Amino acid sequence: MRIHRKPLWRRIFDYWQIYVLMLPAVVHIFLFNYMPMYGVQIAFRNFKTKLGFFNSPWVGLKWFEKFFNYPHCWRIIKNTLTLSLYSLATFPLAIIAALLINELRSSRFKKTVQMITYAPHFISTVVIVAMLNLFMNQSAGLFNNVIAALGGTRVDFLGTAAYFPHIYVWSGVWQGLGWGTIIYLATLSNVSPELHEAAYIDGASRLQIIWHINIPALLPTIVIMLIMRCGSILSVGFEKVYLLQNPLNLDASEIISTYTYELGLLGGQYSYSTAIGLFNTLVNVTLLIIVNTVSKKLSDTSLW
Repeated sequence: MRIHRKPLWRRIFDYWQIYVLMLPAVVHIFLFNYMPMYGVQIAFRNFKTKLGFFNSPWVGLKWFEKFFNYPHCWRIIKNTLTLSLYSLATFPLAIIAALLINELRSSRFKKTVQMITYAPHFISTVVIVAMLNLFMNQSAGLFNNVIAALGGTRVDFLGTAAYFPHIYVWSGVWQGLGWGTIIYLATLSNVSPELHEAAYIDGASRLQIIWHINIPALLPTIVIMLIMRCGSILSVGFEKVYLLQNPLNLDASEIISTYTYELGLLGGQYSYSTAIGLFNTLVNVTLLIIVNTVSKKLSDTSLW
C-alpha cells in the first residue's frame, strides 16, 4: 500500500504555529552564524579595510605558511592541545558525579548537593579568575598562607608555567562539574524502576545495578557528548586563559585563541588571524567527522 505524503508547503501551512516559533532562532543562527562565513575569504587575501572583502588582493596560502613558519607556532598548538586533552581527560568526572548523586536516597540532601555543585556555574569567568588570584597570591593568598603555616616555601602558582594547565583545568572542573551532570541525571531519571526492582529481586548489589543498568542507559548520551567534546578539541575558552595569562606563564598559556585575539583585534592583522582561526576550525571539523564515523561503526550511535 502506497502512502501519499502531503506536499511540503501543505505540511508547513498545517503546522504554521510551530514554524513561527522556530523563526526567531532560525533568523538568529542565519544572521550570526552563516552570513559572517563569507568573511572567511580574507584568510586568502591581503585584506585592506579601504578595499573591502572582494577588492583586497588574493594571496592564496600566504598567511597559513606564515603561521606554520612562526617560531612559536608549534608551542601555541601544543599548549592548545595540552589544555584541550587535559580538559577532555576530566570528562568522566561528570558521569561519576551524576551516578553518585543519583544514588542519594534523601530527596532534601540530593537537592542540596545539586544546588551546591550547580552554583559555581553561574559565577562569571572574571570573578573566578579574581578568586584564583586571591587564593593563589604568593604573598597573601590562602594557599600560600597554609603552606607557610606548615613550614613550606611560598609558591608563585600563577607565575609558574608548569602550574598553569592544572589551575585552568581543575578550576574549570570545580565550576562546571555540577552543571555537566544535568544531562546525565535526566537520562538516569528515564531508567525504568522495574529494571532496578528486578535486579534487587535477583540479589544484585548497588554496584552491580550501576554497572549493568545505569551505565548502559547512559552510554548513548556519553558517546554523543564525547563526540561533541572531541569536535571542539582545539577550541579552548579564550576568556579564562587570557585573564590568567601573564608574561611569566606565557610558555604554557599562549594558545590559538589568545594569539589570534592579539593579532586580529590588537594588531589589526585581520587576514593572518582569520587564517589561523580557519585552520583551527578545519581541525575541529575533521576530528568531529572522524570521531563520529568511528562511533557509528563501533556503537551505532552518532550525531548523523
